[in-house]
Amino acid sequence: MMTEFDYVVLGASGHIGSVVFTELRKIGASALAVVHSQQEADEIVAAGGDASVVDICDADALRVALASARRAFLLNPPADPKKDTDAVETRTAQSIAAALRGTSLQKVLVVSTYGAQPGEKIGDLSVLFDFERMIEVTSVPAAINRGAYYFTNLDPLLEPAREGTITSPFPPDLVLPMVSPIDLGKAAVERLTSPIEDIGIRYVEGPARYTFADVATAFSDVLGHAVLLKTIPETAIERNYKDLGFSRAAANSFTRMTKTSIESPQLPESPIQGSVSLEDHITQIASTK
Repeated sequence: MMTEFDYVVLGASGHIGSVVFTELRKIGASALAVVHSQQEADEIVAAGGDASVVDICDADALRVALASARRAFLLNPPADPKKDTDAVETRTAQSIAAALRGTSLQKVLVVSTYGAQPGEKIGDLSVLFDFERMIEVTSVPAAINRGAYYFTNLDPLLEPAREGTITSPFPPDLVLPMVSPIDLGKAAVERLTSPIEDIGIRYVEGPARYTFADVATAFSDVLGHAVLLKTIPETAIERNYKDLGFSRAAANSFTRMTKTSIESPQLPESPIQGSVSLEDHITQIASTK
């Protein structure tokens, strides 16, 4: 397929991909949104964009989409926690990497995570580390943005916060860099559109670093009443994931990932810092949900 677009955006209907797609269009770039449902594609087309429905596990079909652009935003979609998340996400990562082969892409931007490291059954920490390596060996120049803990992980805490108590496996005083998907999307666009030489790993977080005590305080301030923080004991973390509906494999993987993050949190020097604060995010979700 001849190049038709400046950029192709995987996961263009998601929290980060939608920001990337919107920001690219704002600067006048042509972009193809890759989504997984016809409804999502129809909504993008109705808004004046271009979209293609592609099964992320169909490497041949994905290759056709990628070959239609000069550069690509690559995000490995999160798996359903009712399944074996590590196994599912490894398969999708392999498919994305395989789809790159045979394209003439100038550069890609890969979304990864703080704490990415080699290992087994430590959730995103190992799956996204392997994803980084899979993309790098394709020889397509790759910029890698490792993002901090997503503010959107806090969204399920809104209703419990309205009742007065939130729970977390993270100790209240643990410093844990966090970030808004908005800032992740904007940082991705900056590196996706930068010179080809701008490759390798950068870190992206919000304007300040937070603890879960700060999270409870932010909910208190936004909701106008006291919100208490209850810490889940280490021995109960896996049971908590299972109670939330996670499969046995996913609960084990997420537990190992959580414990690793607690034991060795990553605090990189000179990260890319966004502008959306914890309070901004909680204010936004409280006003819309």
